[in-house]
Amino acid sequence: MVDSAVEKFGHVDVILNNAGIMPLSPMDRLNVDEWDNMVDVNIKGVLNGIAAALPHMKEQMSGHIINTASVAGHKIFNGSAVYSATKFAVRALSEGLRMEVKPYNIRTTIVSPGAVKTELLDHISEADVQQANKDYVGAVGLSPESFARVVAFAISQPEDMDINEIIFRPTAQEL
Repeated sequence: MVDSAVEKFGHVDVILNNAGIMPLSPMDRLNVDEWDNMVDVNIKGVLNGIAAALPHMKEQMSGHIINTASVAGHKIFNGSAVYSATKFAVRALSEGLRMEVKPYNIRTTIVSPGAVKTELLDHISEADVQQANKDYVGAVGLSPESFARVVAFAISQPEDMDINEIIFRPTAQEL
């Protein structure tokens, strides 16, 4: 997709790596296949996005790489250990990338949303965990447009300003 954009438009300005699945469960339920999928999507998906865009951005000496982490990458809650680990990894990858791409005038942003009403909760296979999260997010969650506004804010800053990390939550969210 990145190569197609460069072919059509001559450059790539921004990539948003919003790869993520969240099959939350306590670790003692041993959902190992779900853990593997989370690592593949949440970490490797972000890495693949970076790998697709970075060569073009280095060559053009500009660009903006935005990676979606999560509040769960800052705070662990019951049933989130593996998911949180993948989002901690996204934060670490993003910070390392930030330091490495300074010579190429590339900006990097980590966006860590709290509760947002999306289909993400539909992927939780444990019925009790899914219901608890759906009840909570249904009560306090923000609309997906809130995420879009945050991303638009980061993109809209002048090229000499690098918004490195944004954490946002619903006002009512305690976690």
